[in-house]
Amino acid sequence: MLDLYSPGTSVLHRMTPGPKMLVMMIGATALFINQSLVVTVLALFSVLGLFLLAQLTLKQAWAQVRPLVWIYALFFAVQWSFSGLELAAYVVLRLATLILLASLVTLTTRSSDMIDTMTSALRFLKPFGVNPAKVGLAISLALRFIPVLAQITQEVREAQKARGLEKSVIAVAMPVAIRTIKMADDISVAIESRGYRP
Repeated sequence: MLDLYSPGTSVLHRMTPGPKMLVMMIGATALFINQSLVVTVLALFSVLGLFLLAQLTLKQAWAQVRPLVWIYALFFAVQWSFSGLELAAYVVLRLATLILLASLVTLTTRSSDMIDTMTSALRFLKPFGVNPAKVGLAISLALRFIPVLAQITQEVREAQKARGLEKSVIAVAMPVAIRTIKMADDISVAIESRGYRP
């Protein structure tokens, strides 16, 4: 259910998960440290360029951020009111870039490969009582959850739009929260029913 992998033969598809995830973490950290709107715009176009390199279309890239447009609009309005237009644009573009970056990794990496890579990388924590397999699974699910949450939000918005409630934050947020909790519960049941004991 959470495997959003899009099959392909691009360089990014053939690359092992480790380097992709490392670049994603470094890129995300750099985006948070960066305070420049120009650099953020360049980062956004760079990520879009990686989508094309991965033989993914800009339509697929847009599909990753489109469900959250209303959230971007809300953030933009709040930041513009309190901090000005430039900061508002910076905050929204940075968020969109982060989501696209995470989506790029999930679209070009199989879930099983991602979990195996993280489990191996976290083995150094085992002497401290940490279960690397469980941590790897949790991180993998979290990465997969970002695009899924966007999809859920879009579906709820479309349903509420038919009722004339698309402008109500509560009318959209509550069903999203309920469906998110239900999905998390379904995942937990599925893992338990398969006897997964990392």
